[in-house]
Amino acid sequence: MEFFICNLSVIPIRKEASDKSEMTSQLLFGEIVELLKKDKQWRHVRCVYDGYTGWIDEKQVIPISDKFHQKYLTHQHSVSMELSYAVMKDDKGFPVLMGSTLPCYDGLTFKIEKDSYIFNGFAANTQEIVDMTGMIEKVCFKYLNSPYLWGGRTPFGIDCSGFTQMVYKAIGIPIKRDAYQQIDHGDNIDFVESAKPGDLAFFVNKEGKVHHVGIVLKNQQIIHASGFVRIDKLDNNGIFNVQTKKYTHQLKLIKRLF
Repeated sequence: MEFFICNLSVIPIRKEASDKSEMTSQLLFGEIVELLKKDKQWRHVRCVYDGYTGWIDEKQVIPISDKFHQKYLTHQHSVSMELSYAVMKDDKGFPVLMGSTLPCYDGLTFKIEKDSYIFNGFAANTQEIVDMTGMIEKVCFKYLNSPYLWGGRTPFGIDCSGFTQMVYKAIGIPIKRDAYQQIDHGDNIDFVESAKPGDLAFFVNKEGKVHHVGIVLKNQQIIHASGFVRIDKLDNNGIFNVQTKKYTHQLKLIKRLF
């Protein structure tokens, strides 16, 4: 098996092996993928973090050794909490975005193979989080007003399930990529009144298929990516937009993951 790591800020994962193909997700700095097959400069890969598959350009990742891969899998990593912050390598800086993985980060430095990096920003060590509810709310608000982008996973463009996945990544709980997959996580909550901050709320379209997800906040509010990351009202019918005075999403289920 061959594995690669993303050593750029963010790269697209595409539906097909073409620059013109739809972007279905993104790979952030420090995330690794397993090679499934090759097609010219394109690589069909599986993301180690969530099992998501798609096509990436080989020029945007670097191969990693079996030794580094095993170390990556067995050691604790940190997650950048800065919207955008420069990582230094060989006295040159480039930005990494919130949600990026810093492999085996010691509070100042980390390595990818033989390359050394310096990161002076704030990064979360998920093993040291004491107040999960408080942390998840802080992370949610960092993404507030981020524009909606199909397949996006960054503060500069994110979709509904990308938002929930990245927030949960910051607190050390891995979840799948898409809303219809994320609904399989956690325990059912029967009523909105019983929901707690951090619970995931899922919504269905007219055909009854899960197509949207958001994170419950205090006072029966929800934060979700719809046009942009925004806060709306939540009740047993669904999401109520206080500006338009209309329901925008039909509630299916609420799940608790911690």
